[in-house]
Amino acid sequence: MNPNPLKILVLYYSQHGGTQNLARQIARGIESVAGCEAVLRTVPKVSAVCEAVESDIPAAGAPYCSAEDLKTCAALALGSPTRFGNMAAAMKYFLDGTVAQWLGGELIGKPATVFTSAGSLHGGQESTLLTMMLPLLHHGMIISGVPFSEAALGQTRSGGTPYGASHMAGAEGRPELSSHEQQTAFAQGRRLAELAVKLAV
Repeated sequence: MNPNPLKILVLYYSQHGGTQNLARQIARGIESVAGCEAVLRTVPKVSAVCEAVESDIPAAGAPYCSAEDLKTCAALALGSPTRFGNMAAAMKYFLDGTVAQWLGGELIGKPATVFTSAGSLHGGQESTLLTMMLPLLHHGMIISGVPFSEAALGQTRSGGTPYGASHMAGAEGRPELSSHEQQTAFAQGRRLAELAVKLAV
């Protein structure tokens, strides 16, 4: 095993489990590439109440993302559920707080990719993915999507876009991924890791 693997940050926010499941599949894809390690992280809920009472450590799931996680990552996969065609407030709030990393150029030249989950098939997944790319471009990151050479993109009847993996949760908020959603997320993670390896040379 590589004693100094490339750490690839999989940073997500998830309320019902769909985005978290995409993150886990992306992590599997990352770790299918030799020399790469997926680092799963999340962000806390945000509201006037949550900021006052939210624990420093989440009760379950991935730890909260730190400044050190951003600084030391070789690449970033960023995920959020769709909220009216945009990322969730918790993720936007976190990204708005990365001015120090922007000033220091800590993410410049690193590859990045995005993923999302929504309740309906046409619930704003693609606009969410596109707007999630904007702060990453401001950070100088290199954006990676999912090419149509991935067969699942042409076969899916649920989630999946060339801008990034997505999940269609339905009105019931089902967190389980379809096989095509799993394949797309895995391929996206693997592609991100392969790019990170090439750029690290």
